[in-house]
Order: sequence, then C-alpha cells, then structure tokens
Amino acid sequence: MIKHASLFSQLIALIDRKKFHELVYQHQSERFAKKFNSWEHFVAMLFCQIAQAKSLREICGGVACCMGKMKHLGMKKAPNKSTLSYANAHRPWEMFQDLFYEMLATCKMATPGKHKFRFKNKLLSLDSTTISLCLSLFPWAKFRRTKGAVKLHLLLDHDGYMPSYAYISNGKKHDVTIARTISLSPGSIITMDRAYNDYRLFALWTEDRIYFVTRLKDNADYEVVKNFKVPQKRNILSDQLIRFTGARAKKDCPHDMRKAVVWDNVNSRQIVLLTNHLDFGASTISAIYKDRWQIELFFKALKQNLKVKTFVGTSENALYIQIWTALIAMLMVKFLQFKSRFGWSLSNLVAFLRWNLFTYRDLWEWIHSPFEVLPIEPQPVQYSLPLQVPGQHLY
Repeated sequence: MIKHASLFSQLIALIDRKKFHELVYQHQSERFAKKFNSWEHFVAMLFCQIAQAKSLREICGGVACCMGKMKHLGMKKAPNKSTLSYANAHRPWEMFQDLFYEMLATCKMATPGKHKFRFKNKLLSLDSTTISLCLSLFPWAKFRRTKGAVKLHLLLDHDGYMPSYAYISNGKKHDVTIARTISLSPGSIITMDRAYNDYRLFALWTEDRIYFVTRLKDNADYEVVKNFKVPQKRNILSDQLIRFTGARAKKDCPHDMRKAVVWDNVNSRQIVLLTNHLDFGASTISAIYKDRWQIELFFKALKQNLKVKTFVGTSENALYIQIWTALIAMLMVKFLQFKSRFGWSLSNLVAFLRWNLFTYRDLWEWIHSPFEVLPIEPQPVQYSLPLQVPGQHLY
C-alpha cells in the first residue's frame, strides 16, 4: 500500500485550499467557468514552472501522462490546449498576485530570524529586471521601436533573501516611479543601484527615518561639510559628510548626506556610495551595498530555473499569470530549502524536484536525505493465463 502521494502533490499541499477558494470568490475567477476550475488552472501552470514545460502542448500532455496520480491534486482530467489558453487569457491575474502574498506569509514563518549583519534594522534591496519580448508577438508590450519588454520590480528582504514586494510594469516605466509607491517601515535600510537616484525621494525617506545606501551620480554637485576618519587596512578611501549645492538638488534634498569612496578589488575601480545613515562605520556601509548583489542572484535564479523568459501565451493577462506563478513556485522552493537539513542549492533543488515530481515518497524525508529515501513502488499485480482447451489456440 502506498502511504504517500507524489512529491508534486505534497508540494501543492503548501497552498491553503481554503484561502485559495476565498481568493477565487473575491476575484470572481470562476464566474463563467463550466468544468475547468481555478484550482486545476493553477496546478497546470505550476506544473509548467516546476517541470519547465515549453508550450501548452507540453503542459497538457505532461499532465495527461500522469492522470493516474492527479486525484491527489484535486484534478478530474487534464485540460485541453484551447481550454488552458482561454483560462490564461481571461481569468484575472490579480488572483495569482494575491496568492503570491498568501504564500509569502507562509514562507516567512520558516525564514531565518535575521540577516547576517549585527544591526537589527530591516535590510532590503530594491531592483528591477527587464524581460525581453518579441514585439510582433506581444504588440501591447511596446518598449522601443523594434523591441518589446516588461519589467519585474522586486523588493528583496535579506532575512532569508525572500521577495517581500513584487510589481510587473511595462518596460518604459521608470524604476523611481515604483520606488515612490513602496511603503517602508521606519528604521529600515534599503540598498539599490544608481538607477534610483532621486533627491526628492531621498529627502522623503530621510524625514521618515528610512535609511538608504546607493551610488552617487557622477555629475552630482556638492560641498564637503566634514571629513571622517578612515579605518586602517580596509577598502575605504574616504568618508565625508556632504551637502548638495545644485539648485534643484538643494531644493529637493536639503539634508546632509554621507559619501564613502570604496575600492573594488575585483574590478579595480572606485565605487562612490551615498547614504543618509550617519552612525554606521564606512566598512558597514560598504558591506551593505555589497550584499545588494543578492537581488541580482535572485533574478538570475528565477530566469534560469523557472519559466519567465519564454511564455505559453501572448496576451498581457497570460504573461502576468505565468510570471506570478513563477514567483509562487520560487517561494515554494525557498520554503523547502529553509526546512531542509541537506544544504540544497536552489538550482539543484529545482532540478531534483523536476526529475522526481511524480515519484511516491515522503517529501519532508526526501529533502533531508535525497539519496537515501527511495521511492515507494506499488505492489505488482499477479496475472494468470487461462487454461488452454485442447485443439484451441490462445491467439
């Protein structure tokens, strides 16, 4: 007797079915549905992400090949290509967005208690990645004359390197526009690259006791108010208190800022950092900005291990559903990574899950000992041949 469902079934069990159906009712996702419900739609799109199905045909065919194991998933039958395509084009993507935040609340319970730094402030990174699209297939995603694109804006929490905020926009929307809409708690430290330089935003954050670490623009006009002592045998070249002197910069940001020049040994160059935090040492400011690289690694892992570069639908709604499902799948994988004692890398965990999606074994034992927990095989059925009557052939 098989005591466990497939790994895929146990992975999907991380979703609270009650909250899922509440979201379905809230967004009226099944208002005109007849047979293919929202749960079956979500399972099919999650299968697309974990199994890395490249087309609607592969999703429907892959699910159909495993229909004997689909009852554990709450599916009656595999969808047709036209049915799945219509659902992607017409069902509200906002439901998948809200499901992402529901899953995020579950994952936060398993994240490490704090980041690697000694200070207790919440540390965040803000950045965006551009997803290139073919303009002839995605005419709604106009970016340049001959190119299409959308942007995925992400706020990464360094407590476990989990995304705490995500937003999808067209490729033309400026990063600063999104940064102005993000709500941050007082005392938080947010690090970002030079694309987010906005003096009015810097002043607003300073007045709200929100700290930032970014790179100073090359053409910034300022005067040095005070020179701080530089730590010995570190990569800090200078540490200064500055005040902006440009007419517009002085008006938008009248507060004193801190400028630290850091030597980058890897690329043999100077990096000029700007921050409104006046108490931390220059070495700590440098380490905070260096840890911003984790959001770049998150984007890299998302694009390499899940389906966010090629899409199974060309409508805006279908693309948004696929990206939000990819983010939900990433949260699930990160949750397993936190719970495991094996020390998985994220790419290896995704690959091993893909190879063992429909094997029968206990998920939680498997993530601790993937090479020791063997799959459970069903007992073979014994068949007996009928007795042969003299003078009669069996075939």
